[in-house]
Amino acid sequence: MDKGYKGHNYRNKFKIWITDQVRNVTKQIRREMKRRAAVEPVIGHVKAEHRMGTNYLSGHSGDRLNAVLAAAGFNFHLLLRWFAALLLRLLAF
Repeated sequence: MDKGYKGHNYRNKFKIWITDQVRNVTKQIRREMKRRAAVEPVIGHVKAEHRMGTNYLSGHSGDRLNAVLAAAGFNFHLLLRWFAALLLRLLAF
């Protein structure tokens, strides 16, 4: 796990929370960190398996379209797995 982030030079100040940071962390922030830990493997899978690593579409709308198509491909993959499991259950009877 990379914890090398040291700060930013963004004009509007905001707090960056890093995992394993114990002090001054509210329950809501801990819950959000857990949610992030659950989502990051899915993002890695989508980038590796559903062509989201490199975007070949140009512009802001191309970025959005690439993300939507990658999410649709990921959901379609989950749907196919669900249908396969359903088919196996139906054939088992």
